[in-house]
Amino acid sequence: MTSHDDVSKLFRGRYRILSARKPGWDYGQLGWYYVTICTERRISWFGEVRNGQMLLSSIGQIVVDEWQRTEQVRRNVQLDAWIVMPDHMHGIIRIISDGTNWGGSAGGVWDGSAGGVRDGSAGGVETFRRNVSTAGASSLHRPPSGTIGSIINQFKSVCTKRIRAIESDFAWQPRFHDHVIRDAGALRAIRRYILHNPAVWWERNGRRFGIGDGSKRCSAGTSPRVPL
Repeated sequence: MTSHDDVSKLFRGRYRILSARKPGWDYGQLGWYYVTICTERRISWFGEVRNGQMLLSSIGQIVVDEWQRTEQVRRNVQLDAWIVMPDHMHGIIRIISDGTNWGGSAGGVWDGSAGGVRDGSAGGVETFRRNVSTAGASSLHRPPSGTIGSIINQFKSVCTKRIRAIESDFAWQPRFHDHVIRDAGALRAIRRYILHNPAVWWERNGRRFGIGDGSKRCSAGTSPRVPL
């Protein structure tokens, strides 16, 4: 079983390390995927962590809004746990069969905060790491529709367009990072890691606040139906 400490060690300080795509894996196939998306130069555009809670800036709220919209505009996507942090975000995405209901709730559990989690269960693994570029893709090299690359590329593009109307200097890192989640133990551990991120950030960084107006008090959402 994958523990919370194992997941924390796995991702600690790793967001800039290049890693290979798992050979032969179809990243459009049905399954659970854990993604991390960072801002360029790790600038804290999305808000600040204070007393173990994430406070969104207006830019961070745009990211939340567009992440929530991801499953609304794509019939084959459902969102699980997610969190927006000062300079990055984590999320679990499930690719399903063309909108077929997967037996969980009809919608994610979200209370207007910086994070949330969907209730439901997982199928059958250790995770495979990769680092994927979504920048400057031509029509010949653009990720196929319905794949994780396509989903994240569209999300980043829509966020960038809205954010640059407020802050012209905003940019994402060209690459994002993902894992294929293959068992329920790993899913639970990654959910815990995501939802505890603000508390861990505060413990490690103390009063190293991010950029933002801090106008919206936020915390990661949970569901009593989810075994964390």
